Order: sequence, then structure tokens, then C-alpha cells
Amino acid sequence: MRKPTTADAELLLYLYEIRRDPELRRARQWFLTEFKAASWSEIRARYLSHSEEDRWFRMTTSFWEMVGALLAQGVLHPELFFDHTGEDIVTWERCKSWIADARADIRPTYLFRFERMVEQHQAYRARTIAAYQAAQKRVTKAAPRRPARKR
Repeated sequence: MRKPTTADAELLLYLYEIRRDPELRRARQWFLTEFKAASWSEIRARYLSHSEEDRWFRMTTSFWEMVGALLAQGVLHPELFFDHTGEDIVTWERCKSWIADARADIRPTYLFRFERMVEQHQAYRARTIAAYQAAQKRVTKAAPRRPARKR
């Protein structure tokens, strides 16, 4: 993996600025707290109706799909991105129950980049957690033992 550059950091900060947009912030909050659809038919009937919820649904899912595309194309440094967030993983959990039906209805690649990004993020987390735990064991083994104090 290449070392992150200043341009990578600038892009990451820009994406953070986009996430701070009040409308996108409200959309993401709604998606994570109020959006409870369990099926694509429910989403089509209730949310894809040119309502505020429709806009929030689309804003949230398309934002994460866009970030996934940037990662897939090598524009956004994966490890730099994965080190700072976990919202993509939590958001994807809300999509898993209906994504197969959505893909059958819309197109087979609907939110594909989002899904792949989350898979890569989870694999990255597993690797970094394992590396951290291994390092902790080495530190524990290498620590000098102090003799017990006499009383």
C-alpha cells in the first residue's frame, strides 16, 4: 500500500466537510436513527416518493456509494479513510436486508461500491485489531518483571 500524501489528506478533509453539510448531516442522522425499512418494497412505497425522506435516503446512500467509488478507483487512500470512520459500516447494516431486491429491481450494481468498501473496511479493521493485539502481547512479554517488594 502506498504511503498517504498531502493530497490524500486534503481529499479526506474535503469529504469530511461535505459530511458536515447540514442537509447531509440530517439525512445521515435520519438514516441511522429513524429509517427502519426492512424490505425494498417498503422503501419503494414509503420513501421513494419525492418526499423529504426520499431525498435523505438518496443523499445518504449516494454519498457512501460515491466514497466507495473513490476508493475503488484509487483516488481516496483506503487506510487513511478507514482509520477515521466507521459510519459506513453502520450505514451498510441498514441496507443489507433489502439490497438484493433493490438490485433485482434497479440494476445488479446498485450500491455495489458501497458494499465493497464496507467489506474492505471490515477486513482492514480485522487486520489492524490483530496487529494491535499481537503488539500488545509482545510488549507484555518484553516488559521486565520487577521483584516483589519485601515487607
